[in-house]
Amino acid sequence: MKKSSRSKTSRPAAPKKRTGAGLPRDRSQQDGAQRDKALTAAMDEIERSYGKGSIMRLGEENVLATEMRGISTGSIALDGALGGKGLPRGRVVEIYGPESSGKTTLTLHVVGSAQKAGGICAFVDAEHALDPSYARKLGVNLDDLLVSQPDTGEQALEIVETLVRSNAVDVVVIDSVAALVPRAEIEGEMGDSFVGLHARLMSQALRKLTSAIAKSDCLVIFINQIREKIGVMFGSPETTTGGRALKFYSSVRLDIRRIGQLKDADQVVGNRTKVTVVKNKMAPPFRKVEFDILFNCGISREGELLDMGLSEGSVLRSGTWYSLKHPTEGEIRLGQGQERARRFLIDNPELADELERTLRAAMAPAPAEEPAPARGEKTSESAAGAPTETANKA
Repeated sequence: MKKSSRSKTSRPAAPKKRTGAGLPRDRSQQDGAQRDKALTAAMDEIERSYGKGSIMRLGEENVLATEMRGISTGSIALDGALGGKGLPRGRVVEIYGPESSGKTTLTLHVVGSAQKAGGICAFVDAEHALDPSYARKLGVNLDDLLVSQPDTGEQALEIVETLVRSNAVDVVVIDSVAALVPRAEIEGEMGDSFVGLHARLMSQALRKLTSAIAKSDCLVIFINQIREKIGVMFGSPETTTGGRALKFYSSVRLDIRRIGQLKDADQVVGNRTKVTVVKNKMAPPFRKVEFDILFNCGISREGELLDMGLSEGSVLRSGTWYSLKHPTEGEIRLGQGQERARRFLIDNPELADELERTLRAAMAPAPAEEPAPARGEKTSESAAGAPTETANKA
């Protein structure tokens, strides 16, 4: 008996699994027009929700300043160490150091430089120790300087916020962070403990101030004091007051120290000062400069011109004699000894101004070079039809 042969029914073939061959391997293979359209719609939605200017392309005009604007510190060498233009506008700067090291003197020079350029400055004197006569000697115009002596730290920081948000002030100085006493501590009694209250006050204030400072293009300088950490066996035990928030929010931090005394016979007439750029977001940090601070006139501009001129080559020294290399008049004798050479520059301000222009031009940052094109990317010359190597051979 033969088995009945059953006809094999043809089953439909199973669908093949899709491989990644037909899918875009990366986002660069997607349709560029659709991506641009989606991006434009997203940007329009953000601007409708949060206002015009809430999102922008960085390369557009008037979005962000392509070049940093700065205010001179009154020291040519320090301006060069900070990038050539001084302290940056629209940023937070911290200046700290031991007592009588020149912190307030340096900030008053910044105020004087801003006023000479037509700016408006404010000085929040939380220490109640500002000397108007000394500020006048440093070139500060007292008639145009706004001064506040607040009672509490909250009041001081609220005054700073109001001034910054007005968009009418160019420089605000707070002297000092250690003197910004919280209201609860003032209303309490001697011996009461307020752990972390000062640090919380500074952290909250900087969170609120940073955005307003950047939008108003105002330079805010915090003067700070140093303290000693207890139980530090290795490394430096020094720290600054007000917690760690100011260290993070500051674009520039300057450590200023007195390293010597300047004497005229037996009388001390000034200090030799050293400034270290501890932090700098605008230029390379950790640069160190030295200059003289005289008690009657602040930073010695002429002494600094001689020191920088010697290192740059514009000023020559033969034994104890100083001379200046002039481009048209040849070599000009300045005097025997640094003090006489400094007096000569004081008596000849045109010569000192010319030397300062030469030194500032020498320390100006070089223009940034354009990055090399990537492999396979057409340069502007080749895109414009510049002759290639193959065309030259033909």
